[in-house]
Amino acid sequence: MPVRDLVLLLLVVLSWALNFLTSAFALREIPPFLFTALRFALLALPLAFLLKRPPPGQWPRLIAVCLCIGVLHFGLSFSALKAAGDLSSPAIVLQSYVPMTALLAWWLLGERFAWRTGAAIAISFAGVLVLGFDPLVLDRPLALVLMLVSAAFLALGTVLMKGLRGLDMVSQQGWTALIAVTPLLAVSLVLEPGGLAALGSVSWIAWLGVAYAAFVSSLFGHGLYYVLVQRYPVAQVTPWLLLVPVFAIALGIAFLGDRPGPRLWIGGAMVLGGVLAIALRTLAKSRTRK
Repeated sequence: MPVRDLVLLLLVVLSWALNFLTSAFALREIPPFLFTALRFALLALPLAFLLKRPPPGQWPRLIAVCLCIGVLHFGLSFSALKAAGDLSSPAIVLQSYVPMTALLAWWLLGERFAWRTGAAIAISFAGVLVLGFDPLVLDRPLALVLMLVSAAFLALGTVLMKGLRGLDMVSQQGWTALIAVTPLLAVSLVLEPGGLAALGSVSWIAWLGVAYAAFVSSLFGHGLYYVLVQRYPVAQVTPWLLLVPVFAIALGIAFLGDRPGPRLWIGGAMVLGGVLAIALRTLAKSRTRK
């Protein structure tokens, strides 16, 4: 990549890493499902004017993708971030969606992978087990479980997304925002009573976190990512995204006082190393096809 596009990619990585930090501050005042609903409500405002109608027969798959990613993945990932109280473990465990996606694609779509990819998948999951015994994680095991379930729904949504036709990334993001808002609000009303009523006393810091998640992380970050994947194969861009958890860990240490222990460093290295190996194998295969 030329320097210009590397800078754009770095901006994507930074915008997504900072989203962990700004969201963590906002989640101190706003419940996670309500936070997710507010994020998508703001995001839907500009994207509603850019939506394309899905082709006939695509609505059921589109709705399933929106529910998996927009409601279950984001709602549970923000719940995990709130429950964790740190940035390091959630940022790393979320990356387990990559090996999960490979396994689901093999199971549901019949996609095959070589033994090297299988070994990388095994290393990633073993890394989750290792970091799970770090004191930072053991103190709040619910966060690890929630993030693993969140990653599983992201993986399922990613596999289902492969069957979508006739929709660009902007339309997919816009439909996700529009379709997810109502179920998220319904879940919030049931599981987070009093959340809506308390919004009047929320500080500007929390509202800034909502705005950042909607406009910087989603609109700006995903917009730039869409530009880059139109210029380069997705497999060429994906390995660089492993910098997101690395930067998130650094932000957690700098601003939240995170103190990852040896097990988290070792387990994190195993998870990210496995994900990197999968990404590089995918890139190698895409180049071989050419």
